[in-house]
Amino acid sequence: MNTNVATAEKREHVTLPVSGMTCASCAGRVEKALAAVPGVARASVNLATERATVEGPSGAFRASDLVLAVERAGYGAEILTGDAERDRRILADEEARARRETRRMATAAVLTAPLLLPMIGVPLPGEVQFVLATIVQFAIGARFYVSAWKAVRAFAGNMDLLVTLGTSAAYFYSVWQLLVGAGHAHLYFEASAVVVALVVVGKWLEGRAKRSTTAAIRALTALRPERARVTRDGIEVEVPISAVAVGDVVVVRPGEKLPTDGRVTRGSSEVDESLLTGESLPVAKTVGDMATGGSVNGSGLLH
Repeated sequence: MNTNVATAEKREHVTLPVSGMTCASCAGRVEKALAAVPGVARASVNLATERATVEGPSGAFRASDLVLAVERAGYGAEILTGDAERDRRILADEEARARRETRRMATAAVLTAPLLLPMIGVPLPGEVQFVLATIVQFAIGARFYVSAWKAVRAFAGNMDLLVTLGTSAAYFYSVWQLLVGAGHAHLYFEASAVVVALVVVGKWLEGRAKRSTTAAIRALTALRPERARVTRDGIEVEVPISAVAVGDVVVVRPGEKLPTDGRVTRGSSEVDESLLTGESLPVAKTVGDMATGGSVNGSGLLH
């Protein structure tokens, strides 16, 4: 009689913060770029959290190849390695970017407001409109030109490309009308500036919503330990949480937090799952039961 024994293939999961995405088409383009990297079995991109998750056989791909693929698609990426110091630096960079977005939004609003005066009958010299609109168009709106160029270079389109085309048409037409002396009635500087300002405000609101969401997610993941004790070749070794793969056996001693979700293969204990259920009473766990990462092991030793 022949007996077939199935062994779990070691899988690797890599998470990348991706910057520069503005719409669903951007997320789709990043996802395709990552999926095309040799060795990658599955890639998914979350636009809301600006995170990409890549899965594949352990050792089948390199992290540097993933970053390069994202950059070739016209976006930025870094690897979350499980190194707490580096991950904190990435989060600090995101917070600094949020502060810059707030200043950019406030500046756009202040410079655009005077351009609306002619709409209520208050005259504003064309030269003043030109100066204000130029700052909004090319200083505040520089990011749109950069993103549009990356999209064109990748033979794709995105929302920033549309914003760039529309506002540039209104701006340069108004410059031409100002040069030929066509009169203030044919100037549309306020149209280009208002569109840029409104999109910047929209991105600022979107960014604030994303940060609220990711803050809640990070608060949950912070409950999970940064390292796990894994049995490999009969020896217990401590590894970063990102190095734990499907099929690994994780040893959780009494009083420790479970580093990952998993199924109990040996031992029995009580687990405090109040972080998920709010129920303070511990839940009994034995062989075959599922346990949740971040919950606290009781008095027993679990594998």
